[in-house]
Amino acid sequence: MNSYSRLKKEGIEIIEKLNTLKVNNIAINVASKLCLAFPEHNLNKSDLFESLSRLNMYIAKMPADSTGAKYFYKNNSVYFNENIDMKNLSTMAIHECIHFIQELRDSNNNLTKMGLYSPTSDTGLGLNEATVQLMASEANMSNLSSETYFNISLNTISPDYYPLQCALVNQISYFTGTYPLYHSALNSNDVFKNTFILKTDKKTYSTIIKNLDKLIFLENNLNYFSVELKYANKPSSIKLLGKFIKKIKNNITLLFFSTQNLIIEKCFKSEFNNIRNLKDIKEFNKKIYNFKNIIGYSDNYTFYNEFYRKMMNAIEQKELYIKQYGEINLFEDINNSLILVDNTKTTFSFINTFISKLKKLLGLNKSAENINN
Repeated sequence: MNSYSRLKKEGIEIIEKLNTLKVNNIAINVASKLCLAFPEHNLNKSDLFESLSRLNMYIAKMPADSTGAKYFYKNNSVYFNENIDMKNLSTMAIHECIHFIQELRDSNNNLTKMGLYSPTSDTGLGLNEATVQLMASEANMSNLSSETYFNISLNTISPDYYPLQCALVNQISYFTGTYPLYHSALNSNDVFKNTFILKTDKKTYSTIIKNLDKLIFLENNLNYFSVELKYANKPSSIKLLGKFIKKIKNNITLLFFSTQNLIIEKCFKSEFNNIRNLKDIKEFNKKIYNFKNIIGYSDNYTFYNEFYRKMMNAIEQKELYIKQYGEINLFEDINNSLILVDNTKTTFSFINTFISKLKKLLGLNKSAENINN
């Protein structure tokens, strides 16, 4: 499928191509902000500008349920929605230009990886989009704002794009640091993956990556059916779509908290098991207490507070042990009561079958799964 056919399939209609001056202005703006925001990654401003200035950039009509911009790797082009607030163009341009920087291609010019996303296995899209958006928002010096999505209240620097995914990835980077995360995003390697697995385990990493992808899948379907609801005229269709939209929103909320709870449990248990002395205990207490500032809440959310109390009880036991016997040697077998073992299983049921059945009932032909892909 050629580029024109692909654009037409995705509902993108070019209005105008940005001239060289506008492209160069965006390129120098993006290059300058990235180098200023992330000096530790040794980005070269001149090289970045030269590379980004070769991108084709367009103003285009885009589907109502699409984001503000899209990078199309097939022809190295960026498309900005005609309705985008020009004040937000900077952040969106940074986001899409980072996608261009991320590209890793084989000898046949086929895309093999894009930052933290693997096209061959189609995994890591949620992680990559959230990471790129965090970088774009940070580079644009966006301010924190308090927002509520699907009854989830949180503080975010990205209120309009991937806020839930950004919140979860920000929680992960609380334990890994942002350096390995951004390093892998820019260089398409496994530095972040290996770092996070060392902090937790392979199963936890895999589960969180899949959950972030599922969040995007659910949000895309929510956008799709919300658009369908606008044009529905049969009472039965309106009722069914409304019921289904409510269920998707509920599943998004459940998945977010399920993932957040997994991050809290696995990461803090790992941190607890690595405590050796009283200094470590002091740092742990500070770390788990401050974590409350970056999590999402709802009226019925209690997991963090309950987990916090349990950890404080465990910390008290460990502190008494250290005071009595001295620093813990992590390579020796110590009292089992001082080691936290995970034996819980996180499960989440999804609604793919229901989506297919609903679409058949309504006679819809569009594939919800392909929206925004």
